[in-house]
Amino acid sequence: MSRAQLALRVSDLEASIAFYAKLFGTEPAKRREGYANFALAEPPLKLVLIEGEPGQETRLDHLGIEVESAGQVAAAAGRLKDAGLATSEENDISCCYARQDKVWVHGPGREPWEVYVVKADADTLGKSARAGASGDGCCPVR
Repeated sequence: MSRAQLALRVSDLEASIAFYAKLFGTEPAKRREGYANFALAEPPLKLVLIEGEPGQETRLDHLGIEVESAGQVAAAAGRLKDAGLATSEENDISCCYARQDKVWVHGPGREPWEVYVVKADADTLGKSARAGASGDGCCPVR
């Protein structure tokens, strides 16, 4: 089963966790320092919360599609390239407390999208090699 991912950068992680736990009627699937995610079956969604700077408004960090296998990531990369989109691939990286393979593309408004598979849990937030020059994210291509 694939599911959409929405990653938000939030200024108050604990307040955001409390709000989304009430909204979805469930606790986060994963909580780590500066990070939490809700893995919902219905609707099929992974909501990722990444702690940002105090006082900043919540903002979109990145979007994604979680798939079940590395083969599906590779197939997506091929399909996206064949469609004429510029892609960037990362394999076996640590990002968002998980080991992942992924491919990145940008939408027309420069919004970063990833197609990814979680291969295993990781002990650290990690940092994608494609993270922005500001270094303020574990995942997003900027």
